[in-house]
Amino acid sequence: MVPMMRSMRILGFHMTPPRNEKLISWSDFQALDIRAGTILEVLPFPEARKPAYRLAVDFGELGVLKSSAQITALYTPDHLVGRQVVAVVNFPVKQIANHLSQCLVLGVYDSQGRVVLLSPLQPVENGSVVG
Repeated sequence: MVPMMRSMRILGFHMTPPRNEKLISWSDFQALDIRAGTILEVLPFPEARKPAYRLAVDFGELGVLKSSAQITALYTPDHLVGRQVVAVVNFPVKQIANHLSQCLVLGVYDSQGRVVLLSPLQPVENGSVVG
């Protein structure tokens, strides 16, 4: 059964509750440490189950963190080095094949299921916090 959507007025704005039933609290969001960083190195990752790259991303004072990203459909290594990305940097380390991933680089899926990276529109300092 689909719950009935009710709309409400808050400060004069007409608001419709989101359709996503997996609501989180503000403190849940604040627990995420999401930062901007610059890709320094991109290596092939043939051991991954799905096509992916190994990335080294500079997060300023946090240092250089490693990640794995399934972004081979839209990006070549030459187009990635020097590009700023957005990542969650406070997840536990995750082993992916023989690689230890220290952060989760964020992207959105396009209509063909390819990952499009999230990036700042303007250059920002590495390690800048998203909020």
